[in-house]
Amino acid sequence: MSNHSFRISELNFNRRDLEDKQLLNLYEALLKPRLIEEKMLILLRQGKISKWFSGIGQEAIAVGVTQALEEDEYILPMHRNLGVFTSRGVPLARLFSQWQGKANGFTKGRDRSFHFGTQQYKIIGMISHLGPQLGVADGIALAHKLRSEKKITAVFTGEGGTSEGDFHEALNVASVWDLPVFFCIENNGYGLSTPTSEQYRCKNLADRGLAYGIESHSIDGNNILEVFSEIKRLATSMRENPRPVLVELKTFRMRGHEEASGTKYVPEDLMNYWAVLDPIENYKTYLLEQGILTENAHDSIIQRINDEIDLAYKTTSEEPEIATNLESELKDVFAPFDLKLANPENTRQTNIRFIDAISSALDLSFERHQNLVLMGQDVAEYGGVFKITQGFVEKYGKERIRNTPICESAIIETAMGLSINGFKAIVEMQFADFVSSGFNPIVNYLAKSYYRWGQHADVVIRMPCGAGVGAGPFHSQTNEAWFTHTPGLKVVYPAFPSDAKGLLAASIEDPNPVLFFEHKALYRTIYEEVPDFYYTIPLGKAALLKSGSKASIITYGAPVHWCLELLKSHPEWEVDLIDLRTLCPLDYEAIRASVIKTGKVLLLTEDSSFGNVMADISAYIAEEYFEYLDAPVKRLSSLDTPIPFAQILEKQYLAKGELAEALKNLLAY
Repeated sequence: MSNHSFRISELNFNRRDLEDKQLLNLYEALLKPRLIEEKMLILLRQGKISKWFSGIGQEAIAVGVTQALEEDEYILPMHRNLGVFTSRGVPLARLFSQWQGKANGFTKGRDRSFHFGTQQYKIIGMISHLGPQLGVADGIALAHKLRSEKKITAVFTGEGGTSEGDFHEALNVASVWDLPVFFCIENNGYGLSTPTSEQYRCKNLADRGLAYGIESHSIDGNNILEVFSEIKRLATSMRENPRPVLVELKTFRMRGHEEASGTKYVPEDLMNYWAVLDPIENYKTYLLEQGILTENAHDSIIQRINDEIDLAYKTTSEEPEIATNLESELKDVFAPFDLKLANPENTRQTNIRFIDAISSALDLSFERHQNLVLMGQDVAEYGGVFKITQGFVEKYGKERIRNTPICESAIIETAMGLSINGFKAIVEMQFADFVSSGFNPIVNYLAKSYYRWGQHADVVIRMPCGAGVGAGPFHSQTNEAWFTHTPGLKVVYPAFPSDAKGLLAASIEDPNPVLFFEHKALYRTIYEEVPDFYYTIPLGKAALLKSGSKASIITYGAPVHWCLELLKSHPEWEVDLIDLRTLCPLDYEAIRASVIKTGKVLLLTEDSSFGNVMADISAYIAEEYFEYLDAPVKRLSSLDTPIPFAQILEKQYLAKGELAEALKNLLAY
């Protein structure tokens, strides 16, 4: 397929029922981003901005789509969609500050260009990984649908982005859930320098909608009247009959992927062809020919926009460079949260299993939070593979207890979209191992959103994990260290039913993203007296399970029970046993107090040795409390291998078999 095959022949303008004033407003909306870009290109050459992704030649798409939507409908643009921001009336001074990394921007200097969102203008910006915003749009649209609001959501991607798995997952979810999402593909012929002939084989990207049962259309993306009128027509229909629609908008970018790329990779005849189809020049000619615009009026519009640009740039230029503030940098990693501890009069307790405590926390949280949604594979009628949500569909309905396709990435992104649009979301990983298929949106979207532009991610991801049940390499990992390394994520890992219930309830209340680890080997083996009522336990507080003066064992999860079993048969080993319960935030005070008290430390984890959480805790103790130590800090971890299936091999893998000897040697040191 030639990379010329997506060409359009000419621009044929049809005003339909649009009044003169509307036609002129569309022209001014087209001009504004073009004139801003021309200013930005000058500033880039002067070194006053660091990077620029040009949308010259593509303005009709961003402007047409935005103008066709209602002002309170969300749009998720790309980095060439300046017309989205200007059409929504975002102040230019704030945009200029954003591009120069100044405080008046939207990210406090923490991110660049269009990598930001603003609830005020209902714009949710992209991240460099492109794909996740498609699933986020699904979540925003789902929230509208759950509230029975006649609203649609528009999300942009480029033709190159349609090759990402997120694109296919997001379309599939939108299709099976009938979500009112406009999937807008800006087909400009190249993914950076790679032509469409090397990216896909279908003739039109709109044809991909057929595979998902999605209505699709191919539109001339350089014709502002066609874009505006068709999108407006479809949007009206989608509000009444909620469904996804895929729109391919054919266009061309007249500058490189970004300015440093240049355009030498583009054949000269192709550049000349599209130059003739410039969306602004052609529309201007049409308006002049129709007597709707005069040259004098045109010059006045240009002058007025340039005056606005110059004033905004002057304002931004006079703004001081952003100042560093270590306290706010650290504080803004997480959204503020003040947990209100519940103290009900009811004190009844029931002896239940770990798995029952998880189910109880979910059940009571669904009663408490009417905006709570649970998503996952087989979580509805089947009750999940561990039957934790059995009966939930009958109580809360399929709108809130949602079976999902097997697409971890899109479902995590959908959870983020729900949070953006006022909901709380829980995602159940069928097994913690499968989270690798949704890794990108967790560590690059959920974790960074509040730090970048102040948007919390009210999402809990439940992670059934752990070895000891003969599940083999793909169903046994305890992979918490993947996430403790990422600022912006909270990581919880309880060992007892009462902790699991209180910590899960607190995690659901917390507006920050939480990875909640549930050890499968504890599900049906550990019982405890657990309060029947709703209660919460603050994240970041460890539990001192045993008190002693000879050594400290610091651990979490299933190894807590290894230790209790061992210490029961060795009462003479007087040790502090600390259950961390939460790995992020970490209870440094509990660690400090125990280390100073005993002077000897054993750090125990089920995880494999290299790079686990205990490595950092070991470094912390050695750096901060070295003078209190009477022995080297000892770590005990499982083997640095994948987790084997056969029972005898799994037993060898786990650190449990070495625990007694390790503690004995530490005490004797």
